[in-house]
Amino acid sequence: MRLKDKIAIVTGGGSGFGEAIAKRFAAEGALVVVADLRGDAATRVATEIGERAIAVTADVARAEDVSEVVAETEKRLGVPRILINNAGTTHRNQPLLETDEASFDRVFNVNVKSIYHFVQGVVPKMRDAGGGVILNVGSTAGIRPRPGLTWYNASKGAVNLMSRSLAVELAPWKIRVNALCPVAAETPLLAPLLGMPDTPENRQKFIASIPLGRLCRPSDVAAAAVYLASDEAEFITGVEFPIDGGRTV
Repeated sequence: MRLKDKIAIVTGGGSGFGEAIAKRFAAEGALVVVADLRGDAATRVATEIGERAIAVTADVARAEDVSEVVAETEKRLGVPRILINNAGTTHRNQPLLETDEASFDRVFNVNVKSIYHFVQGVVPKMRDAGGGVILNVGSTAGIRPRPGLTWYNASKGAVNLMSRSLAVELAPWKIRVNALCPVAAETPLLAPLLGMPDTPENRQKFIASIPLGRLCRPSDVAAAAVYLASDEAEFITGVEFPIDGGRTV
């Protein structure tokens, strides 16, 4: 098992990438905290995993909720050595002047500020324990942006760059940081990213820009996360890791 007895926090673990990562990590021997805004979704995933997982309800944009996730992790499992900042949201694909301020704030609070909160809460514990791994789910949107998603693109660009900067600053404490950068995927966020109904015809507009000819799958992201969180990747940090079928080439 590649993650045997490692304690991992997975945000947005109630569906999509987070659910796939949580389940794959548990299969690789990790003890997993499934954190999600929707407590019922987090509980479902943790229950399906079994005794190697616990569920915590949290809005990752709120510092007090993040503190609660970290406290529950320590209390029930121990010091987290892996942190997956996966929780994310978007605004509808539309002309940039049509996105209201509340939507902009929500995108940056969930996609960017949440990482600040978790770094503040988890890094001192990783440091004192001798190291750890942080994986932030960025996006190809922060590398090769699409029209209609300017503010979402900007938030993911921040995640990608933040990951590289954290990698440099945290390296002396043996904390590795990388960004996972998936292309548009088969998740609940797909419809707003499309900006239109999720039909085969509308999906094809996105798929046409991906050389390998399909959308990303949660299993693709989970496989990359397992590798980057494992000791096999002990010399890899500060990487924007595209999971994109060649989209950013």
